[in-house]
Formats: sequence, structure tokens, C-alpha cells
Amino acid sequence: MLELLAPTTGLRDAWLRARDDWGPGVHEDGFGIGPDDDVDSPEGFAAWVARLNDQGDPARPLPDGRVHATCRWIVEDGEVLGGIALRHELTGAAARLGHIGYGIRPSARGRGIATWALGAMLDEARALGLPRVLLVCRADNSASAKTIERNGGVLESSDRVLRYWIEL
Repeated sequence: MLELLAPTTGLRDAWLRARDDWGPGVHEDGFGIGPDDDVDSPEGFAAWVARLNDQGDPARPLPDGRVHATCRWIVEDGEVLGGIALRHELTGAAARLGHIGYGIRPSARGRGIATWALGAMLDEARALGLPRVLLVCRADNSASAKTIERNGGVLESSDRVLRYWIEL
């Protein structure tokens, strides 16, 4: 059964297997990894997980350029299949990246997992009171475009990136 779970150190080994599925040096959308995050050591991983979970707390101040975000891991039977993040506002880089970013590990693609996860995260966006959300994907990422469209995405503009709005 698929679940959206808050990041946890208890899934470190499963998360590392998911990261390894992408391959070294590949950016995994939806996980909120920054260039300075050390996810290989247990201590670094724990600090990263704490930062991800703190980011969702609107009472906590964030460093410049960051916005509050709800981060979730897509998990099935104890295996991390991907990640999805809901940015609570469209300021700074979030205005370019959109409200929601997600990624599914290569070995889990083609099963409808992203469509399911996006639908579940839209429920979280509704709970935050957002009237609509912006999603952005590369123009050559037809799988992501289809995922967004299956969840009601309406294309606003296209160039090298596709910008979709979903009314909530």
C-alpha cells in the first residue's frame, strides 16, 4: 500500500537505496536536498531530515530564500519510491519551481505512483487553504506533464518549461 510519510531517520537505508537507484550526482526532485546536505553519514542524514520537517512548521523562521514546505516520502512496504514537496507560497525560487515538486525513482516509474502522490498532496494543499497550485515541468518530460494533467492541471504557458495551474 502506498503512503505519504514525513521524512524519518527510520527509513534511512530505504532512502539511500532510492537515491542509489537514481545514480550518483543526479538531482532527485521532491526530496529537498541542498548542495550542502550530507545524507551519507547518519548524523548528516538526521540533520537533513530534521531540517525537512522543520521547514513545514510555519511558526519556525526560515533562512532567506527558503519557503515553508511540507515534504513527504512516497513509501510502499518500507521502500522509499520517491519524494514530493508542497511549497506553501510562491516567493523566491518557489515562484520559478512551482508549489509542488516530485520525483519517482527510476525502478518504480510507470505504475501511476506520481499521479497518486500528486493527488494526495493536493489534499494537503487544500488543507492549507491554497486556492490553486502551480506545477512546473520540463517541456521534454511528457510523463510529468501527463501526471499533472491527470490531476486537473491546465497549461498556462509552454517554452522550455510547462507551467500548469490546478484549481483546488
